Amino acid sequence: MDEPWYKDGLQFSCTGCGNCCTGPAGYVWVSETEIAQIAELRQQSIGEIKIFHTRLVGAKLSLTEFANGDCTFFDPATRRCTIYAARPTQCRTWPFWRSNLRSQEAWNRMRQTCPGAGQGPLIPLDIIESQASQLEL
Repeated sequence: MDEPWYKDGLQFSCTGCGNCCTGPAGYVWVSETEIAQIAELRQQSIGEIKIFHTRLVGAKLSLTEFANGDCTFFDPATRRCTIYAARPTQCRTWPFWRSNLRSQEAWNRMRQTCPGAGQGPLIPLDIIESQASQLEL
């Protein structure tokens, strides 16, 4: 198997800008376990989280967004995630998604909206691959 273009690692350091939680509409896939963790963190029932913060897309659940595309767990005043400690796998593994790692061009496109990509410490290949393997995006 050929080595990936990012075999020497990639720089990333989250700046806390909130750009990954806002912008165009999309999907943030959540599992039943993740919903339960969010409910526990917020001290709400699983039913409340499902009704007010998820939507069914085919057979999968995605977090809901406001009309402007912001995640309903994003606080625009602080530009922070209100469920950070229980954020879904998709959020925890950003920006190391297969779709961003497909090519250097894909990585560079993502960098246009993520100021932490290409900055900070060098993340080694094994950690990148571990992150990317958690969810197929």
